[in-house]
Amino acid sequence: MKNDLSTRRALMSGLGVGAAALAIGACAQGQTPAGSGAPLTTAFRPTRHPQDAWMDELPGQHRVFIDASTASGAGESILYANNLYVANMEGYQLAPQDLAIVVCLRHFATVFAYEDAIWARYGEAFSNLLQFTDPMTNKPPVTNLFNSADYGMAMPNMGNTIASIAGRGTQFAVCQMATRFISGQVATAVGGDADAVYEEITSSLIPNSHLVTAGVVAANRAQEYGYSLLTAL
Repeated sequence: MKNDLSTRRALMSGLGVGAAALAIGACAQGQTPAGSGAPLTTAFRPTRHPQDAWMDELPGQHRVFIDASTASGAGESILYANNLYVANMEGYQLAPQDLAIVVCLRHFATVFAYEDAIWARYGEAFSNLLQFTDPMTNKPPVTNLFNSADYGMAMPNMGNTIASIAGRGTQFAVCQMATRFISGQVATAVGGDADAVYEEITSSLIPNSHLVTAGVVAANRAQEYGYSLLTAL
């Protein structure tokens, strides 16, 4: 009798261990044990698209995406990019090429991705749309003010320019959706054709520009490519 009880206990114990091992093995393979009620879990991997490949081709040990959606944010994004270069050089002895920095100009910041020739022609329309004026004249700008070092502390870029950060490797994601909208507003203001204005604008973007389908999409894709996100307000 004692031998039979010992045998049965050993058998039940072995079955318990075996069942636990099977359950652990199933969970390790992403399967749900029967009756657990737990959802299936799988590792998420974002889909890659050729339109975003440029983000992954930038050299650099560290990746930063600076998101700007206002006129003030556009200026601050230039300042932030400059600060990243300076602080990484002083604190880590990292050269500009060690950083992959993307400044996203979207929503009302998008107009600052346009060259001076566009501002000379449509500056008044941009000014009315953004409620943005030249602080020296209090009139609509006739140039892209964030490409000028002459305004110093009067502007949020504090003397840093688009050209100065572009020269160190900063890339610009330019919102196509906003550019379409702005082109329509400009065309209405000047009595022109929206498609013609759009073609004119997109052929005169600042250096290192990448026209993206929408700035909000670019912000999403950048994080999927390992960029940290900074917001410039």
